[in-house]
Amino acid sequence: MIASNMTDARVRHTGAPVDVFDWDLAPITMAEAVASLRAPSDDARMVMTVNAATMRMASLDPALSRVIEAASLRVTDGMGVVWAWRILGRKLPERIAGIDLMAELVDAAAHDGRSIYLLGAEQRVLDRLITVFAAESPGLKIAGSRNGFFAPDDYAEIIGEIKASDADILFIGMPSPFKELWAAEHLDEFGCDLVIGVGGSFDVLAGFISRAPRIMQRLGLEWAWRLACEPRRMWKRYTLTNAWLAKTLIATLVSQRRDRKA
Repeated sequence: MIASNMTDARVRHTGAPVDVFDWDLAPITMAEAVASLRAPSDDARMVMTVNAATMRMASLDPALSRVIEAASLRVTDGMGVVWAWRILGRKLPERIAGIDLMAELVDAAAHDGRSIYLLGAEQRVLDRLITVFAAESPGLKIAGSRNGFFAPDDYAEIIGEIKASDADILFIGMPSPFKELWAAEHLDEFGCDLVIGVGGSFDVLAGFISRAPRIMQRLGLEWAWRLACEPRRMWKRYTLTNAWLAKTLIATLVSQRRDRKA
């Protein structure tokens, strides 16, 4: 069974809705993010890449929201979030997509002599990704890997494997909210000083899924590309997410205007 199909992976309606527009997202560039994360740390750090889908899930799940708020760094993985924050008068210099952050950190790890562990995706994707990294990032130390098909009974074994690998960075290529909740629960058990969830990045970097052209990425239309490539799987997610973001942003603006008039 794939872990992302377990109960933790469903959006759980627990308690009152959370105002995710109160989150403090880091107003930094990609270069600044990589610079702050590439150096070793004595404490385990967890990075959250925040997009509209993540915000919607967290707005309904206080547990997920608390995990995201407790992260060492929260970056903006989604132009919709960047635009929303700017409309609210908050400065975010650029989008920091999880897949791009992963690629930058892999290159930095190869240069710095740090090792990585890859957890997630199908085995064939994982095998291809390791081959790609070996070719594109010479000298990269891949301490270990494990596909994303596992059950709760396997958790202890997987955590033990990651810790025994002595990896510096753990990339989790699995869906939300499983990866956030699971990683936060076991953060201090992995033995890694940096943990980051990167969703479906493994499939893209391995070449199994094509990414939107650069122009679409810059225009914030990467979601449209993914919808066109996988309409049956993605239409509901994007329809609900985009509608929720627009509705919540308008409600926030109206609330702010009322507060100013009060």
